[in-house]
Amino acid sequence: MTIEEKIINKIKEFDKIIIHRHQNADPDALGSQGGLAEVIKAAFPKKSVKVVGEDVKGLKWILTEDEVSDDEYADALVIVTDTANTPRIDDERYDKGKCLIKIDHHPNDDAYGDILFVRPEASSCSEIIVDLVNASDGELILTKEAARRLYAGIIGDTGRFMYDCTTPHTMRVTAQLLEQGIDAALVNRKMDEINEAEAKLSAYVYQNLQITKHHAAYVIIKNAVLAELGAEDSGTAHVVSLPGRIEGIACWTIFVEQEDGTYRLRIRSKKPVINELAKEYGGGGHPLASGARLEDASGILEFVEKLDDVAAKYTEEK
Repeated sequence: MTIEEKIINKIKEFDKIIIHRHQNADPDALGSQGGLAEVIKAAFPKKSVKVVGEDVKGLKWILTEDEVSDDEYADALVIVTDTANTPRIDDERYDKGKCLIKIDHHPNDDAYGDILFVRPEASSCSEIIVDLVNASDGELILTKEAARRLYAGIIGDTGRFMYDCTTPHTMRVTAQLLEQGIDAALVNRKMDEINEAEAKLSAYVYQNLQITKHHAAYVIIKNAVLAELGAEDSGTAHVVSLPGRIEGIACWTIFVEQEDGTYRLRIRSKKPVINELAKEYGGGGHPLASGARLEDASGILEFVEKLDDVAAKYTEEK
């Protein structure tokens, strides 16, 4: 029996299904979570299918979360999408159900769950959800609303097909979603849209970006800066890709101060592998897109030196 068949059998077995995703959700987390919920609801309208997690400002057009009581986890199937490790799962009740399934496209460093469907070669978790639907022989139903959410997830994690994770299979899956009649242009515009505060933050990133000897780059965004610009931590997602638009920059990090004084690190790369560096700082992710944390600002310079070393080694190997 294939992994897909095992998951579909579990979906058929349970009357209550609760779907989680990662904290600080991005379009793929929301798209895969909400897309999966929709295909299950369409196929099994009598089942209770709910999605949980903190609502994400600016992304409610993809998905709005449900209210779920503790009692609902009894005898429930819990599915976690797009989440590499358990500390990142949004809503710690994920382990309160009767069965736990992990569906993900990050490296499987934390093999949690009773059933694991992990494909690091996939562009996104949303792509994997479409593959699951296609493997179901019609038992799961791809609706127009599911397609809209899954399309948002795919273009979010592929940078609208600019990133290396985009494959011929990704494009075939995307074509299948477009065939559902979704307004792809509208989704693209929503993904591209920023508010005035985020526009000012973009300018701040370019004006304050530091570039190292070996073409790594970084910028530090403090709480005071966010407050002055009227921006929020969630708005920093819109500026993560900006350094990569500069010719010559190989890899970069956005340091974002949190309310407790710690720093969230958004680490990206064009080619050098940076997820091993992220793991040194309690994080992880994809080879070219990862995250990590620092306890305070005192560790920033050491991290930047290591990021520069990553860029230097890549330059030497070219």
